[in-house]
Amino acid sequence: MTRDRVGPRRGAGRLLPGHHAVVTGGSSGIGLATARQLASRGLTVSLVARREELLRQVADDLRAGGATVHVAAVDVADQRAVSEAIAHLEGIAGPCDVLVTAAGQARPGHFLELDDDVFRVMMEVDYFGTLHAVRAVVPGMVERGRGSVVAVASGAALLGVFGYSAYSPAKSAVRGLMETLRSELRPHGVHVACAFPADVDTPQLAEENEHKPAETAAISGRVRPVQPEVVATAILRAVESDRFAIYSDRGTRLLSGLGPMLAPALRRFVDRTVRSVR
Repeated sequence: MTRDRVGPRRGAGRLLPGHHAVVTGGSSGIGLATARQLASRGLTVSLVARREELLRQVADDLRAGGATVHVAAVDVADQRAVSEAIAHLEGIAGPCDVLVTAAGQARPGHFLELDDDVFRVMMEVDYFGTLHAVRAVVPGMVERGRGSVVAVASGAALLGVFGYSAYSPAKSAVRGLMETLRSELRPHGVHVACAFPADVDTPQLAEENEHKPAETAAISGRVRPVQPEVVATAILRAVESDRFAIYSDRGTRLLSGLGPMLAPALRRFVDRTVRSVR
């Protein structure tokens, strides 16, 4: 399916009714909240996630509100499956105008106690799961001279966090990818952004809390989780304003801007907290 469409290359023109948005991890959390807001703007939304039954339930709910929704149940770590799924979705709904990669997984734990597979899975899901989706849509965006790509990284990509020795490096890789693509793709009219949320009140966070070391819980206990809708709103605003960095709370924004200066104090705080817990 092709469309003869000419519109603004930047700004609000990226979120026009009838545009096609693909959201990985779209069945829950930040992905679902973003999909809802995109659908409320009149965009056609394609949801990509692993659990087919949940995907269909979510799609039915969105359709009940008048949204046009398509789904593809695939594991984002499977490059071939992701490429084929997105090609299929584009065949149904037209070329992807907006990609949001919100699929991810976090497994905290002490470095000495985590299995080797945990480190591999974090990289395959969080980094390669992002890369596969981006690689599937960017060539078409470059050819058309328009599009927006948003990856959901983490506040843990800005500063290493106790207990997240498998997760932080994977999300840091996402940050590095998007920072590079921002410069490479901008001349082609493609907007690139990266979100750095802190704790978000999602099923993923609830699962993380079951595995957090006591030290990590004590450190993060001072951080109040934000709602996924807050992150989704920030993502849409970044797309409309062509911003790269997306923050959903003041603390993360401050950490990004003043990280090197704050790092010594933060390390002392972490050390004190770890000693008190132990």
